[in-house]
Amino acid sequence: MGFRNRHFFHAVMLAVALALVIFAAGCKRATSGSAAVSEAAELKPVEVATALAEGRDVPLFVQATGSFAADEVSDVASQAAGQIIATPVDVGSFVKQGTVIARLDDRDAKLRLQQLLASARQAEAALRQAEAKLGLGSGKGFEASTIPEVAAARQNFEAADAQARLAETNARRYQNLVATGDVSQIVYDQARTQADTARAQANAAKQQYEVAINVARQNNQGIATAQAALEAARAQVAIARKAVNDTVITAPFAGYISERPVALGEYVTPQSKIATLLKTNPIKLKVQLPEGDAARARRGVTVSATVAAFPNTEFSGQVSDVNPALDPASRTVTVEVNLKNDNNRLKPGMFASAKLYEQGGGRGIFVPKAAVMTEANISTARVYVVEGEVARLRVVQTGETEGDSIRLVHGVKEGEVVVTSNLEQLYDGAKIIKK
Repeated sequence: MGFRNRHFFHAVMLAVALALVIFAAGCKRATSGSAAVSEAAELKPVEVATALAEGRDVPLFVQATGSFAADEVSDVASQAAGQIIATPVDVGSFVKQGTVIARLDDRDAKLRLQQLLASARQAEAALRQAEAKLGLGSGKGFEASTIPEVAAARQNFEAADAQARLAETNARRYQNLVATGDVSQIVYDQARTQADTARAQANAAKQQYEVAINVARQNNQGIATAQAALEAARAQVAIARKAVNDTVITAPFAGYISERPVALGEYVTPQSKIATLLKTNPIKLKVQLPEGDAARARRGVTVSATVAAFPNTEFSGQVSDVNPALDPASRTVTVEVNLKNDNNRLKPGMFASAKLYEQGGGRGIFVPKAAVMTEANISTARVYVVEGEVARLRVVQTGETEGDSIRLVHGVKEGEVVVTSNLEQLYDGAKIIKK
C-alpha cells in the first residue's frame, strides 16, 4: 500500500472513532435527560377525584350455592299385573292428583268381580232364610223368648205347672180331711193320683220348653254361620273390586311427568315403573354451608336465590330442614329450602346462588363503583385510599351493588376517602391533588 493510501485510511478511521465518541456522548445526555424527565413526572402530583366511604344499614346474610330438586319424586307403579291398553299422558305433561296415567286390560278382573257378587247374593239369601226360620227380621238380635215355638212351649209348661200345683193343693187338703174322718181314704187317693199325674204332665211340658229353647239356639247358630259366610263373600267382592280399580294407574299427587318408559301392549307387573312424577311446587333447594356457618342454619330462616336462567329475578323461600350431621368429606352441612314455583320456572337440577338472611342487620361500607379496580385473572379487587397527600393501595373484597355504589366487605373503614378517577396513573404512595 502506498503512502497516500495509508494516510487516507488513517483519516477515515479517525473520523469514525470521532463519530462514535460524539454519538456516545449524545446518548448519555439523552439518557440523563429522560431520567430527569421521568423523575420529574413521578414527583408531580396526580390530580384525582375522591369520594367518602359511606356506612349503611344492610341485612346480614350467608352466601351459599346449591341446586334445585323436586319436592317429591315418585316412580309410579301398578298394583296389578296386566297388559297396558291406554297411556293418556306424555312426558312433560302436568297432571292433577288422581289423573289417569295408564290403564290395564280389566276384562278378567271384571268377570271375577261379577262371579263374586253372585256368590255374595247367595250368601245373603241363605242368611235371610235362616233368620226367617226364627222369625227374626234383618239385623235384629237373637232372643229365645221371642221365638214363636219357644213362646208356645213356655205357655204349655206354665199351664201344666199351674194345674199340677192346684192338684197338689187339693190332695193336701183331702189328706187333712181324712185325718178328721170328713173324707174317705178313696177320695184322698184319687186326689193324690190326679196331683201326681198333673205334675208329670208339667214336667213333660217343661222338657218340651227346654227342647224348644235348644232348637232355637241351634237355629241361631246357623244364622251366625250364614252371617260369617256373607261377610266372607263380601270381603272377596271387595278384593275383586280393588283388583278392577288397580287396573287404572293414577297420579298420587299433582306434578309433571318426567319419564314414561311403558307403551301400549306392554305387559307390566307390580315391579314395573309406569312413570316418574315430579312435584315441583313448592320446589326444594339444597345448599351446602361450610362448617363455620352451620350454626346459622335454622328452620324458618329467609332465603333468596338466583339462577342463571333468570339473572334479574330473586326467588324467596324459607329453610325447611337442616341435616343434623356434616358431610365428613366436604365438612359442609346440607340445608333444604322450600320455594314457591307456581309457574314452574325453576327446574330440578338448576344451579343456584343463595343468601341466608340472619335476624337483625349490620353496617355495610359502600363506595362508588369507579373507585374499585378489578382484573379478570384476580379474584380480589383494589382501591386507593387517601392518606394525607398520598394514595395508599388497599386490597378489598366486594359484595352486592346498589345503583352506582358497591359494598366492600373488608379493606376500607366507614368515613375513609377513596380515589375515583385517574386510577391507572396511581401507585402505592403516589402523591395526589384533589380536584
